[in-house]
Amino acid sequence: MILDRYLVRQFLPIFFVVVFMFVLLLSLIDLFANLWRYLNYEVPINQILQVSLYYLPKSLSYAMPISLLFAAAYTLGDLYARNELTSIFSSGIPFWRFSLSLAFIGLLASIFSFYFEDTIVIPTFKVKNDISKTLLRQAHTENNSDIVIKAKNGRLIYSVDYYDYTALVLNGISIIEQGEDGKFLSLVRAPRASWAGTHWAFSNALRYEWDAEGMLRTHPLPPDTDIYQESPDTFRRNAVNVEDLSAQEAALLIDDLKTAGLPFMIALADYYHRYSFASASFVVMILSISMGGRFRKNILLMSLLSSLVVAVVFYVMEMLSMMMAKLGYIPPVVGAWFPVGFFVIIGLLLLQGAKT
Repeated sequence: MILDRYLVRQFLPIFFVVVFMFVLLLSLIDLFANLWRYLNYEVPINQILQVSLYYLPKSLSYAMPISLLFAAAYTLGDLYARNELTSIFSSGIPFWRFSLSLAFIGLLASIFSFYFEDTIVIPTFKVKNDISKTLLRQAHTENNSDIVIKAKNGRLIYSVDYYDYTALVLNGISIIEQGEDGKFLSLVRAPRASWAGTHWAFSNALRYEWDAEGMLRTHPLPPDTDIYQESPDTFRRNAVNVEDLSAQEAALLIDDLKTAGLPFMIALADYYHRYSFASASFVVMILSISMGGRFRKNILLMSLLSSLVVAVVFYVMEMLSMMMAKLGYIPPVVGAWFPVGFFVIIGLLLLQGAKT
Protein backbone atom coordinates (compact mmCIF):
# COMPACT_ATOMS: atom_id res chain seq x y z
CA MET A 1 0.00 0.00 0.00
CA ILE A 2 1.25 3.48 -0.87
CA LEU A 3 0.52 4.87 2.60
CA ASP A 4 2.43 2.00 4.22
CA ARG A 5 5.51 2.76 2.15
CA TYR A 6 5.13 6.46 2.88
CA LEU A 7 4.91 5.86 6.63
CA VAL A 8 7.95 3.57 6.60
CA ARG A 9 9.97 6.16 4.62
CA GLN A 10 9.07 8.77 7.22
CA PHE A 11 9.92 6.46 10.11
CA LEU A 12 13.23 4.83 9.10
CA PRO A 13 15.47 7.95 8.83
CA ILE A 14 14.34 9.13 12.25
CA PHE A 15 14.88 5.67 13.74
CA PHE A 16 18.43 5.32 12.39
CA VAL A 17 19.43 8.77 13.67
CA VAL A 18 17.92 8.13 17.10
CA VAL A 19 19.39 4.64 17.50
CA PHE A 20 22.82 6.02 16.57
CA MET A 21 22.49 8.73 19.22
CA PHE A 22 21.38 6.31 21.94
CA VAL A 23 24.12 3.79 21.09
CA LEU A 24 26.68 6.57 21.25
CA LEU A 25 25.25 7.82 24.55
CA LEU A 26 25.27 4.36 26.17
CA SER A 27 28.81 3.69 24.96
CA LEU A 28 30.02 7.00 26.38
CA ILE A 29 28.31 6.29 29.71
CA ASP A 30 30.09 2.94 29.97
CA LEU A 31 33.39 4.51 28.92
CA PHE A 32 33.30 7.38 31.39
CA ALA A 33 32.09 5.08 34.20
CA ASN A 34 35.38 3.16 33.93
CA LEU A 35 37.65 5.90 32.58
CA TRP A 36 39.24 6.71 35.93
CA ARG A 37 40.09 3.02 36.40
CA TYR A 38 41.70 2.87 32.95
CA LEU A 39 43.73 5.99 33.71
CA ASN A 40 44.72 4.63 37.10
CA TYR A 41 46.18 1.48 35.49
CA GLU A 42 47.58 3.44 32.52
CA VAL A 43 45.64 1.42 29.96
CA PRO A 44 46.59 2.38 26.36
CA ILE A 45 43.99 4.26 24.35
CA ASN A 46 43.78 1.53 21.68
CA GLN A 47 42.79 -1.05 24.30
CA ILE A 48 40.18 1.29 25.77
CA LEU A 49 38.73 1.74 22.28
CA GLN A 50 38.75 -2.04 21.82
CA VAL A 51 36.64 -2.48 24.96
CA SER A 52 34.23 0.21 23.74
CA LEU A 53 33.99 -1.47 20.35
CA TYR A 54 32.98 -4.78 21.89
CA TYR A 55 30.33 -2.93 23.93
CA LEU A 56 28.60 -1.51 20.84
CA PRO A 57 26.37 -4.57 20.19
CA LYS A 58 25.16 -4.48 23.79
CA SER A 59 24.48 -0.76 23.46
CA LEU A 60 22.44 -1.43 20.33
CA SER A 61 20.47 -4.09 22.17
CA TYR A 62 19.60 -1.61 24.92
CA ALA A 63 18.95 1.29 22.53
CA MET A 64 16.66 -0.42 20.04
CA PRO A 65 13.39 -0.47 22.07
CA ILE A 66 13.54 3.15 23.19
CA SER A 67 14.65 4.25 19.69
CA LEU A 68 11.65 2.50 18.14
CA LEU A 69 9.36 4.10 20.69
CA PHE A 70 10.69 7.60 20.09
CA ALA A 71 10.87 7.32 16.30
CA ALA A 72 7.33 5.98 15.95
CA ALA A 73 5.82 8.53 18.36
CA TYR A 74 7.65 11.40 16.69
CA THR A 75 6.73 10.24 13.17
CA LEU A 76 3.02 9.96 13.96
CA GLY A 77 3.05 13.23 15.91
CA ASP A 78 4.75 15.03 13.04
CA LEU A 79 2.19 13.69 10.56
CA TYR A 80 -0.59 14.90 12.83
CA ALA A 81 0.98 18.34 13.23
CA ARG A 82 1.14 18.66 9.43
CA ASN A 83 -2.55 17.64 9.20
CA GLU A 84 -1.61 14.57 7.15
CA LEU A 85 -3.25 12.22 9.63
CA THR A 86 -6.44 14.25 9.36
CA SER A 87 -6.44 13.72 5.60
CA ILE A 88 -5.88 10.01 6.06
CA PHE A 89 -8.67 9.70 8.59
CA SER A 90 -10.99 11.65 6.29
CA SER A 91 -10.40 9.03 3.61
CA GLY A 92 -11.91 6.39 5.89
CA ILE A 93 -8.70 4.55 6.77
CA PRO A 94 -8.68 3.49 10.47
CA PHE A 95 -5.74 4.57 12.56
CA TRP A 96 -4.83 0.99 13.46
CA ARG A 97 -4.70 0.05 9.79
CA PHE A 98 -2.53 3.03 8.93
CA SER A 99 -0.11 2.15 11.75
CA LEU A 100 -0.01 -1.57 10.93
CA SER A 101 3.30 -1.25 9.10
CA LEU A 102 4.91 0.16 12.26
CA ALA A 103 3.60 -2.77 14.29
CA PHE A 104 5.08 -5.12 11.69
CA ILE A 105 8.44 -3.34 12.01
CA GLY A 106 8.23 -3.81 15.79
CA LEU A 107 7.58 -7.53 15.33
CA LEU A 108 10.56 -7.89 12.98
CA ALA A 109 12.69 -5.90 15.43
CA SER A 110 11.76 -8.30 18.26
CA ILE A 111 12.73 -11.34 16.18
CA PHE A 112 15.96 -9.63 15.15
CA SER A 113 16.69 -8.65 18.76
CA PHE A 114 16.45 -12.24 19.98
CA TYR A 115 18.81 -13.70 17.40
CA PHE A 116 21.10 -10.67 17.54
CA GLU A 117 21.36 -11.07 21.31
CA ASP A 118 21.91 -14.81 21.04
CA THR A 119 24.58 -14.81 18.34
CA ILE A 120 26.39 -11.46 18.58
CA VAL A 121 25.63 -9.56 21.79
CA ILE A 122 26.37 -12.39 24.23
CA PRO A 123 29.78 -13.39 22.76
CA THR A 124 30.98 -9.81 22.27
CA PHE A 125 29.78 -8.69 25.70
CA LYS A 126 31.59 -11.62 27.32
CA VAL A 127 34.78 -10.69 25.45
CA LYS A 128 34.32 -7.09 26.54
CA ASN A 129 33.99 -8.10 30.18
CA ASP A 130 36.99 -10.44 30.01
CA ILE A 131 39.21 -7.79 28.41
CA SER A 132 38.01 -5.14 30.85
CA LYS A 133 38.70 -7.38 33.86
CA THR A 134 42.16 -8.15 32.52
CA LEU A 135 42.99 -4.49 31.94
CA LEU A 136 41.64 -3.49 35.34
CA ARG A 137 43.34 -6.45 37.06
CA GLN A 138 40.09 -7.84 38.40
CA ALA A 139 40.33 -11.49 39.41
CA HIS A 140 37.92 -13.89 37.75
CA THR A 141 37.61 -17.57 38.57
CA GLU A 142 35.22 -20.37 37.82
CA ASN A 143 36.31 -22.36 40.85
CA ASN A 144 33.74 -23.31 43.46
CA SER A 145 33.81 -24.13 47.15
CA ASP A 146 31.40 -25.95 49.46
CA ILE A 147 29.55 -27.69 46.63
CA VAL A 148 26.66 -30.08 47.17
CA ILE A 149 24.98 -31.68 44.15
CA LYS A 150 22.72 -34.61 43.42
CA ALA A 151 23.19 -37.08 40.55
CA LYS A 152 21.50 -40.16 39.14
CA ASN A 153 18.04 -38.98 40.26
CA GLY A 154 19.23 -38.29 43.79
CA ARG A 155 20.88 -41.67 44.35
CA LEU A 156 24.32 -40.02 44.54
CA ILE A 157 25.00 -36.95 46.67
CA TYR A 158 28.36 -35.20 46.18
CA SER A 159 29.86 -32.93 48.80
CA VAL A 160 33.03 -31.12 47.69
CA ASP A 161 35.10 -28.72 49.77
CA TYR A 162 36.76 -27.05 46.78
CA TYR A 163 36.69 -27.53 43.01
CA ASP A 164 39.68 -26.43 40.92
CA TYR A 165 38.17 -25.86 37.47
CA THR A 166 41.52 -25.22 35.78
CA ALA A 167 43.05 -28.51 36.91
CA LEU A 168 39.70 -30.37 36.99
CA VAL A 169 40.33 -31.54 40.54
CA LEU A 170 37.86 -32.11 43.38
CA ASN A 171 39.30 -31.59 46.88
CA GLY A 172 37.77 -32.96 50.07
CA ILE A 173 35.13 -35.07 48.39
CA SER A 174 32.40 -37.20 49.99
CA ILE A 175 29.86 -39.23 48.02
CA ILE A 176 26.75 -40.70 49.62
CA GLU A 177 24.99 -43.47 47.71
CA GLN A 178 21.31 -44.15 48.39
CA GLY A 179 18.90 -46.78 47.23
CA GLU A 180 15.73 -46.00 45.31
CA ASP A 181 13.87 -45.94 48.63
CA GLY A 182 16.36 -43.40 50.04
CA LYS A 183 18.11 -45.95 52.23
CA PHE A 184 21.80 -45.41 52.90
CA LEU A 185 24.04 -47.79 50.93
CA SER A 186 27.59 -46.46 51.11
CA LEU A 187 29.82 -43.46 51.71
CA VAL A 188 32.98 -42.71 49.74
CA ARG A 189 35.47 -40.23 51.14
CA ALA A 190 38.68 -39.07 49.47
CA PRO A 191 41.01 -36.11 49.86
CA ARG A 192 41.25 -35.68 46.11
CA ALA A 193 39.72 -36.76 42.80
CA SER A 194 40.91 -35.77 39.33
CA TRP A 195 39.07 -35.99 36.01
CA ALA A 196 40.42 -38.84 33.87
CA GLY A 197 38.54 -37.96 30.68
CA THR A 198 35.51 -40.20 31.25
CA HIS A 199 35.34 -40.56 35.06
CA TRP A 200 36.76 -39.29 38.33
CA ALA A 201 39.93 -40.99 39.55
CA PHE A 202 40.22 -40.98 43.37
CA SER A 203 43.33 -40.80 45.52
CA ASN A 204 43.39 -42.75 48.81
CA ALA A 205 39.62 -43.17 48.80
CA LEU A 206 37.76 -45.18 51.41
CA ARG A 207 34.31 -46.73 51.09
CA TYR A 208 32.05 -47.16 54.11
CA GLU A 209 29.15 -49.60 53.72
CA TRP A 210 27.04 -52.08 55.69
CA ASP A 211 27.90 -55.74 55.42
CA ALA A 212 25.50 -58.68 55.54
CA GLU A 213 25.72 -58.78 59.34
CA GLY A 214 24.74 -55.14 59.73
CA MET A 215 28.23 -53.95 60.59
CA LEU A 216 29.72 -50.80 59.06
CA ARG A 217 32.83 -51.86 57.18
CA THR A 218 35.62 -49.77 55.69
CA HIS A 219 37.76 -50.75 52.73
CA PRO A 220 39.82 -48.90 50.12
CA LEU A 221 38.12 -47.87 46.92
CA PRO A 222 39.81 -49.61 43.96
CA PRO A 223 41.88 -47.08 41.97
CA ASP A 224 40.35 -48.26 38.68
CA THR A 225 36.79 -47.45 39.77
CA ASP A 226 35.04 -45.63 36.91
CA ILE A 227 31.41 -45.46 38.04
CA TYR A 228 31.52 -41.79 39.04
CA GLN A 229 31.16 -40.03 35.68
CA GLU A 230 29.48 -36.69 36.42
CA SER A 231 30.69 -34.00 34.03
CA PRO A 232 33.23 -31.51 35.43
CA ASP A 233 30.93 -28.68 34.36
CA THR A 234 28.36 -29.94 36.86
CA PHE A 235 30.59 -28.77 39.71
CA ARG A 236 31.02 -25.23 38.39
CA ARG A 237 27.41 -24.43 37.54
CA ASN A 238 27.10 -21.89 40.34
CA ALA A 239 29.93 -19.89 38.72
CA VAL A 240 28.19 -19.76 35.32
CA ASN A 241 25.98 -16.80 34.43
CA VAL A 242 22.98 -17.39 32.17
CA GLU A 243 23.57 -14.01 30.58
CA ASP A 244 26.86 -15.36 29.19
CA LEU A 245 25.16 -18.31 27.47
CA SER A 246 23.05 -18.70 24.36
CA ALA A 247 19.40 -19.70 24.77
CA GLN A 248 20.18 -23.33 23.95
CA GLU A 249 23.11 -23.46 26.36
CA ALA A 250 21.03 -21.75 29.06
CA ALA A 251 18.33 -24.42 28.70
CA LEU A 252 20.98 -27.13 29.14
CA LEU A 253 22.34 -25.30 32.18
CA ILE A 254 18.90 -25.25 33.82
CA ASP A 255 18.45 -28.98 33.15
CA ASP A 256 21.86 -29.64 34.72
CA LEU A 257 21.00 -27.55 37.77
CA LYS A 258 17.73 -29.43 38.23
CA THR A 259 19.48 -32.79 37.85
CA ALA A 260 22.24 -31.80 40.26
CA GLY A 261 19.75 -30.56 42.85
CA LEU A 262 21.16 -27.03 42.74
CA PRO A 263 19.07 -23.83 42.91
CA PHE A 264 17.79 -23.03 39.43
CA MET A 265 15.10 -20.37 39.90
CA ILE A 266 17.47 -17.47 39.17
CA ALA A 267 18.75 -19.15 36.01
CA LEU A 268 15.20 -19.97 34.92
CA ALA A 269 14.07 -16.37 35.45
CA ASP A 270 17.02 -15.09 33.38
CA TYR A 271 16.19 -17.65 30.69
CA TYR A 272 12.58 -16.44 30.38
CA HIS A 273 13.83 -12.86 30.47
CA ARG A 274 15.88 -13.57 27.35
CA TYR A 275 12.61 -13.98 25.42
CA SER A 276 10.59 -11.28 27.17
CA PHE A 277 13.30 -8.66 26.65
CA ALA A 278 13.39 -9.44 22.92
CA SER A 279 9.65 -8.79 22.73
CA ALA A 280 10.12 -5.29 24.16
CA SER A 281 10.55 -3.84 20.66
CA PHE A 282 7.09 -4.99 19.65
CA VAL A 283 5.58 -3.84 22.95
CA VAL A 284 6.99 -0.31 22.74
CA MET A 285 5.83 -0.04 19.13
CA ILE A 286 2.27 -0.72 20.25
CA LEU A 287 2.68 1.95 22.92
CA SER A 288 4.09 4.46 20.44
CA ILE A 289 1.21 3.84 18.04
CA SER A 290 -1.28 4.37 20.86
CA MET A 291 0.44 7.68 21.70
CA GLY A 292 0.68 8.75 18.07
CA GLY A 293 -1.16 11.93 17.22
CA ARG A 294 -1.59 12.97 20.83
CA PHE A 295 1.13 15.64 20.57
CA ARG A 296 0.54 18.48 18.16
CA LYS A 297 2.91 21.01 19.71
CA ASN A 298 6.51 20.55 20.83
CA ILE A 299 6.50 17.18 19.11
CA LEU A 300 10.23 16.54 19.46
CA LEU A 301 10.31 17.39 23.16
CA MET A 302 7.07 15.60 24.04
CA SER A 303 7.99 12.47 22.05
CA LEU A 304 11.39 12.30 23.72
CA LEU A 305 9.92 12.93 27.16
CA SER A 306 7.14 10.36 26.77
CA SER A 307 9.61 7.80 25.41
CA LEU A 308 11.96 8.25 28.34
CA VAL A 309 9.11 8.06 30.87
CA VAL A 310 7.71 4.88 29.35
CA ALA A 311 11.20 3.32 29.11
CA VAL A 312 12.01 4.13 32.74
CA VAL A 313 8.69 2.76 34.00
CA PHE A 314 9.07 -0.38 31.90
CA TYR A 315 12.63 -1.11 33.02
CA VAL A 316 11.87 -0.36 36.67
CA MET A 317 8.84 -2.66 36.58
CA GLU A 318 10.93 -5.29 34.84
CA MET A 319 13.68 -4.97 37.44
CA LEU A 320 11.22 -5.34 40.33
CA SER A 321 9.38 -8.31 38.81
CA MET A 322 12.66 -10.10 38.00
CA MET A 323 13.92 -9.48 41.53
CA MET A 324 10.74 -10.95 43.00
CA ALA A 325 11.01 -13.95 40.66
CA LYS A 326 14.64 -14.60 41.64
CA LEU A 327 13.72 -14.37 45.33
CA GLY A 328 10.95 -16.91 44.79
CA TYR A 329 7.98 -14.64 45.53
CA ILE A 330 6.48 -15.14 42.08
CA PRO A 331 7.05 -17.79 39.37
CA PRO A 332 9.98 -17.03 37.00
CA VAL A 333 7.73 -16.93 33.94
CA VAL A 334 5.51 -14.32 35.62
CA GLY A 335 8.50 -12.24 36.65
CA ALA A 336 9.84 -12.17 33.11
CA TRP A 337 6.58 -11.61 31.22
CA PHE A 338 4.46 -9.50 33.59
CA PRO A 339 5.85 -6.10 32.44
CA VAL A 340 5.38 -7.13 28.81
CA GLY A 341 1.77 -8.19 29.34
CA PHE A 342 1.02 -5.09 31.41
CA PHE A 343 2.30 -2.66 28.78
CA VAL A 344 0.59 -4.55 25.94
CA ILE A 345 -2.73 -4.13 27.76
CA ILE A 346 -2.03 -0.45 28.43
CA GLY A 347 -1.12 0.07 24.78
CA LEU A 348 -4.29 -1.60 23.53
CA LEU A 349 -6.42 0.46 25.92
CA LEU A 350 -4.78 3.67 24.77
CA LEU A 351 -5.19 2.59 21.17
CA GLN A 352 -8.94 2.36 21.66
CA GLY A 353 -8.99 6.02 22.64
CA ALA A 354 -6.62 7.17 19.90
CA LYS A 355 -7.85 9.71 17.37
CA THR A 356 -9.11 8.19 14.16
